[in-house]
Amino acid sequence: MLIRATMGLLILAMIAVLVKMLKGPTIWDRLMSLNLFSVKITLLISLYGVYTDNSMLLDVAISYAVIGFLTITLLSRFILRGGRQK
Repeated sequence: MLIRATMGLLILAMIAVLVKMLKGPTIWDRLMSLNLFSVKITLLISLYGVYTDNSMLLDVAISYAVIGFLTITLLSRFILRGGRQK
């Protein structure tokens, strides 16, 4: 029961972060929102894996977290180096 409520609140937080991502005034706000969205998806996958007692989903969550970290790092470096303007 508590895990389902936590997943529901996490989905509401994801919607709020998605709105911030679309309305962010700067590219850095949008990038930070993308990072938060990635973390919340990882948490949601982990919670669902615990809820269904499926350990395979925890492996998927770890893989998704690594991919999300690398994506944010590469996008940050791309933006800092000038992006497409070079």
